[in-house]
Amino acid sequence: MIDGLPANGKGSLFIGGTWRPPASGRYLPVVDPSTGRPIGEAPVASVDEANAAVEAAAAAEDTWGRTPGHERARILRDSAARLHDDRETMARLIALEVGKPIVDARVEVDRAVGVYQLAAEEIRHLGGESFPADAYAMPAGNERRFLFSVRDPIGVVVAIGPFNFPLNLLSHKVAPALAAGNPVVAKPTSAAPFTALRLATHLSAAGVPPGALNVLVGPGSTVGNALVEHPRTRLVTFTGSTEVGEGIAERAGRHAKRVILEMGGMDPFVVLDDAALDVAVAAAARGAFGYAGQVCTASKRLLVQDAVAERFARALAERARALRVGPALDETTEVGPLIDPPAVERIERLVADARDRSAEVLAGGSRPSGSAGGSFYSPTVLDRVPEDARVLREEPFGPLAPVVRFASLDDAVRIANATPYGLQAAVFTRDIARGFRLAKEIRAGGVHLNDPTTLRWDALPFGGVKESGLGREGLRYAMEEMTEVKLISVNFADR
Repeated sequence: MIDGLPANGKGSLFIGGTWRPPASGRYLPVVDPSTGRPIGEAPVASVDEANAAVEAAAAAEDTWGRTPGHERARILRDSAARLHDDRETMARLIALEVGKPIVDARVEVDRAVGVYQLAAEEIRHLGGESFPADAYAMPAGNERRFLFSVRDPIGVVVAIGPFNFPLNLLSHKVAPALAAGNPVVAKPTSAAPFTALRLATHLSAAGVPPGALNVLVGPGSTVGNALVEHPRTRLVTFTGSTEVGEGIAERAGRHAKRVILEMGGMDPFVVLDDAALDVAVAAAARGAFGYAGQVCTASKRLLVQDAVAERFARALAERARALRVGPALDETTEVGPLIDPPAVERIERLVADARDRSAEVLAGGSRPSGSAGGSFYSPTVLDRVPEDARVLREEPFGPLAPVVRFASLDDAVRIANATPYGLQAAVFTRDIARGFRLAKEIRAGGVHLNDPTTLRWDALPFGGVKESGLGREGLRYAMEEMTEVKLISVNFADR
C-alpha cells in the first residue's frame, strides 16, 4: 500500500464533515506519470452530490462566518502545523499523482504550510475603514454622523484547482476563503485527488467544522458546472486553462457571481544585449524546464536581442542537455514527466510545426530513450523560431524553450504583447532605464527584472491581464475579493 492512500486504494468524497463513497460507485484510475501505472482510484461525484456539498456549506455559512477571527486563525495555524508534520507523505503523494520531482514536491508542501500561516496572520488586517462624514455636503446633517465600512464574508466559495500544484494552488483558494469566514466546496483535479483529500483530513482535524470544507472529485462538465450554477454559491476561484476559465466566467456571470480566474499564459522572457548572460541562461533554464514546463508562469517565449542571441541559445541548449530527466521519486531528477501521454503528443506536434517553419532544434526535440511507460519529453531548445509558429501562440505546458530573435526594444514589446495572454514577464538587462521601460510597456500582471517569470510571493498580489486572468490571488488580496464591503452610518444627533 502507498503511504497516504486509503487501504483499498479508493478515495472518498468529503461532504458535511463525513467521508462517503460516490453514490454511483464510479471510480477512475489515478496514474503515476513516471510509470504509466495506476496508484489508486478517484471517486467520481454526481450532480446530486455536488448539490449536497453546496447545501452542507450553506448550512455552515452563518456559524463559520460568526466564528471569531482569532479562532479561525488558530485553526489555520494548526492546519499549517499538521501539514508540516506530514511533509514527506504529502510530497510523495504529489510526486506520484502529478510527476513533480520529489525535491520540488517538498517545496510545494513548504509553501502550502506558509499559505495557511499567512492566512491566519491576515485575519488581523482584514478590516474596513472610517470616513469623515462632515467632508460631504450631502446628505444634510453629516456633521452629526459617523461613517465606517466593514467586510462581511461573501458566502459559499467554490475552489477549483489544477493538477500542477495540487496542494499549494488549492490552498491559495481554500485558506483565504476560510480565513475570511466563508465555507468552501473544493473540486481538485481528478488527476490528483489524494493530495486534496489528505489536506481535508488535516483541516478537519485542526478544527474546521463540518460543512465549512467539502471536497468533491468529478468532471468539470457536470460537477464543476453544478457548483458554479448552484444558487447558494457566491464566488468561484479557479486555476486552469483559459478556455475552461472563460466558460466558468460566463456561467457565473449569468447569476452575478464573483470570480477569481488564474488562467493561461505565454510568458515572455526578454534578454537585452547588455544582460549578464550567465544569469539569464540559468534563469531561463529554471523558467522553461522547471516541473517540465508545466507551470502557468513558465518562460514560454524567450525573446533575445540579436547581438547575444547566438551565445544565449547555445548556452541554454548546453544546460538543457545536462538536465537529469527521470522518475519523480528519484532524488536526483531535475525534469520529471508530463502529466499524461496526450501532453507529450501535444509537445511533439508543436515541435514538428516549429521545425516545418524553419526553426532549428539545438537540444532535445524528442522523447528521451528508455522512457517507455512514462510521459517524458526531453528539455528542448528551439532557435530562430518564426513568429507564426504555433509554439509562440499556443501555451505548450511542456519543457520547451523557443528562442525568438529581435532587433529593437520596440520589437521586444510588440512580440511580448502579441498574444491574448498577459500573466507574467521577465526582462534581463543591466540598464535599469531600459528595464523599467519594458516593465511599463509589457502588458502583464507581473514583470520581473533579472529574475525568471516563475517568481511569486504567496502573500502578494498575483494574477494576469487580458485572457490570463481576472481578480487577484495572494492572501490579503484574495481575502478582499472573497468579502463584501458594507457601509455603516451612525447618526449621533440628540434629536
